[in-house]
Amino acid sequence: MSAADLAKLVFLSAIWGGSFIFLRVAAPEAGPLLTATLRTTLAGLALVAFAMTTRVKMDWRANLKPFAVVGLFAVVIPFSCFSFAALHLPASHSAVLNSTAPLFGAVFSMIWLAERLTMQKLAGLLMGIAGVAILVGAGTVAMNPTTVAAVAACLVAAAGYALSSIIVKKTGHPDGIHPIAMAAGSMALGSLVMLPTVPFSLPPAMPSFAALACILAMALLSSGLAQALFIPLIVKIGPTRAMSVSFLIPLFSMLWAFLFLHESIGMSTVAGGAVVLVAMALVLTAPKA
Repeated sequence: MSAADLAKLVFLSAIWGGSFIFLRVAAPEAGPLLTATLRTTLAGLALVAFAMTTRVKMDWRANLKPFAVVGLFAVVIPFSCFSFAALHLPASHSAVLNSTAPLFGAVFSMIWLAERLTMQKLAGLLMGIAGVAILVGAGTVAMNPTTVAAVAACLVAAAGYALSSIIVKKTGHPDGIHPIAMAAGSMALGSLVMLPTVPFSLPPAMPSFAALACILAMALLSSGLAQALFIPLIVKIGPTRAMSVSFLIPLFSMLWAFLFLHESIGMSTVAGGAVVLVAMALVLTAPKA
């Protein structure tokens, strides 16, 4: 993996780590469904505008089906699920559950891409999940029907991300859809699916400026910019490697919470972060076949 690709993975971890904190602010005020819809719509508008500016060929008619399928599994389902989970789980716990995406991705890659799951890659995936569990302190949230539903929603979201990455890999450039076209088209189609829910998801009061600012930041950074960077990476380095970005997200979530919310960082954070870095090294350096 090139230094530029690794830098992109770290940058993606940083902006996605912030998204879980943004959700904790926005979702309780705007509601989970409206939060997801606004995030998707604003990101879709930004990505389509970028695609038009850079003269990327969208070919809407021919690509409508893959746009719609990726939009469902990479946008509609995960954005809605994580917005719901933000009402009931700490940001760090949603982030740690999101880190199961590479494991789902590895399994799906074996099934649909004939990608061999080497012992090194498997060890890295399992170590990554252990590392993020150390980071957040597994078992610190009381289990009840609501939190169980929130945990299940996060796992569904992670599986959706993984499945969408397989579709992106199979349809990606140069033989198929341009990565920016896929990012813009899937976000736009996801928005069209979610917009009809707006009349049924309006909050009782106008969300605060802070909540609206968080939604805008998620749309432009954690969704629009992130998809424009991440989809080309999937095509280039493969789903399992690209999705190892999930292991670093809880680390950045805690870093942003420390810097902006003044939450403390304990020894478990340092130890978990070290395990995560070793896990990423194992996954990223494992042979492809």
